[in-house]
Amino acid sequence: MRDSRHRFKYVVRRPGAFAWRVLCAFRANQALLLSGAVAYYTLLSIVPLLTLILIALSEFIDQRELLDTLRRYLEWLIPGQSAAVVTQLANFLDHRGVIGGVLLVTMLFFSSLAFTVLENAMSVIFLHRVVARRRRYLISALIPYCYIFFLGCGLLLITLVSGMIQAIGAENVEFLGRSWSLHGVSGAMLYLLGLSGEILVLTSIYLVMPVGTPSWRHALIGGITATALWEITRRILVWYFGTLSQVSVVYGSLTAAIVVLASLDFGATLLLFGAQIIAEYERIGTPGEKAAPAPMRT
Repeated sequence: MRDSRHRFKYVVRRPGAFAWRVLCAFRANQALLLSGAVAYYTLLSIVPLLTLILIALSEFIDQRELLDTLRRYLEWLIPGQSAAVVTQLANFLDHRGVIGGVLLVTMLFFSSLAFTVLENAMSVIFLHRVVARRRRYLISALIPYCYIFFLGCGLLLITLVSGMIQAIGAENVEFLGRSWSLHGVSGAMLYLLGLSGEILVLTSIYLVMPVGTPSWRHALIGGITATALWEITRRILVWYFGTLSQVSVVYGSLTAAIVVLASLDFGATLLLFGAQIIAEYERIGTPGEKAAPAPMRT
C-alpha cells in the first residue's frame, strides 16, 4: 500500500519526469520495431481469427447481425477499412463448405500468431518481471486460443446488447404532448459500449500477456491511457486518409492493405506505449529505479 502511495505521489508531483522516463525506456526497448512486428502478424491473423469466430457464432445468431456489429466496431481498430474486411469475411462465409481439416488447422495457427508475438513484445517491455519469473511454454501456447474463445464470447454479447440498443433507438418518448426520438440516445449508448469494450480488452491484455503477478489497477491505468490515445489517433487517421492522403495514388490496388497495416501499426505502438507506462510505474521505488534503460541491441 505504501509503495502504491509513493508511486502515485511521484507521478503527480513530477509528471514531466515520469513521461520522459517512459519515452526513454520506450525508445530503448525498440518499441517501434516491436509494434511493427505486432501489426504485421495482426494483419495475418485478423481474417482467419474473425472467420473462425463468425463460423461458430453464426450457428446461434443471424449472420447479417454479426457482420453489422463487426463492421461497426472494426472501425475502432481499422478506421475506414472495416467494410472491405467484412465483405471478405462475408464472401468466405458464403463458401464455408470448402473448409476442410487442413484449412481449419491452418486458420487456427495463423489466428494465434498475433497473440504470440504480442506476448514476446510484452516480455521485452516487462523485462524486470521476466528476469524474476518465466512463464511455462504450455501456458503461453494456450493463451492465444483462450483469447480467441473470449473474443468470440465478447462479440456474441456485444451483438445481443447492440440489438437491444438499436431497438431502443427506434422508439419515441412522448411527454406533455411532445415526442422525442431516442435515436441520439442509442447512438451514444453504442459509442459508450464500444469504448467500454475497448478499455476492457486492453486491460485484459495488460493483465494476461506480461509475465509475473499482475495488478488490475496498473492494467486499468494502461488500458484507459491507451484507449484515450487511440481515440485521438483514430480520429486523426480518419481525417487524414479522407482528406490529405494520396496513398491510393502511390499504392493503387494495395491501398486497402497499406491503410489497414498503417492503422494496426499505430494501434500496436499505443498498445505497447501503455505497457511501457505500466512497466515504468512499477519500477518507481525499486532498487533499479534510477538506472538508465538498457537499450535492446539489434
